[in-house]
Amino acid sequence: MTTESTRQEKTILLIEDDLFVRDLYVRTLKRAGYNVEAAIDGEEGFRKLHEIHPDLVLLDIMLPKMNGIELLKNAKQDDAVKDVPIFLLTNLGQDTIIQDAFHIGAAGYILKARLLPQEVINYVNEFFDTGIVPSDIKRV
Repeated sequence: MTTESTRQEKTILLIEDDLFVRDLYVRTLKRAGYNVEAAIDGEEGFRKLHEIHPDLVLLDIMLPKMNGIELLKNAKQDDAVKDVPIFLLTNLGQDTIIQDAFHIGAAGYILKARLLPQEVINYVNEFFDTGIVPSDIKRV
């Protein structure tokens, strides 16, 4: 079970360009007890991925400078960070994009529009509790 003290040991990198969404998720994740770093575009996100080596990345797809699929592809080809789990947290739900993301190496795919931030936190908690990606977020 993920407790407040074990959550404080976990760092999540949120890569999201929308200020409102980014602030909402940063506040919600911090309230849940996680250490949170945020990036506003793909280039900053990729740099921070290397700098902090987070326990989990929540990655939007539609990003300036480097989109989320490019970032995912670059991360999974980079020995320094390829093992960091990445959940795409996006509103793009086309089957081809989802299939491409999993083929590249995404650990999960969450559609923001279908879930409240607290539901996303529940998935993150479950992932950290079990080390397994909750099966229902793979195809949400």
